[in-house]
Amino acid sequence: MTRKIADCRKYPSETNCSLVISGEEDEVVRAASEHAVSVHGHEDSPELRSRIRTMLEDERVSV
Repeated sequence: MTRKIADCRKYPSETNCSLVISGEEDEVVRAASEHAVSVHGHEDSPELRSRIRTMLEDERVSV
C-alpha cells in the first residue's frame, strides 16, 4: 500500500505551519483533520475530511 502525505507547507496559513503527516490514507486523513481543527480553527466535518483526502499526495520513496 502506498503511504500518503499531507503537507501544511503547501497551503497558506496565518501560522506558516510546517507540519507534514505521513502514513496510510485513513490515518493521515484522521490526523490531518484533528490538526486542522486544533491548530487552524476548522470545523470537523465530513466535508473537511473529504477535502483533505483530495489534497493527499503519494509519499516519495527514497532508494
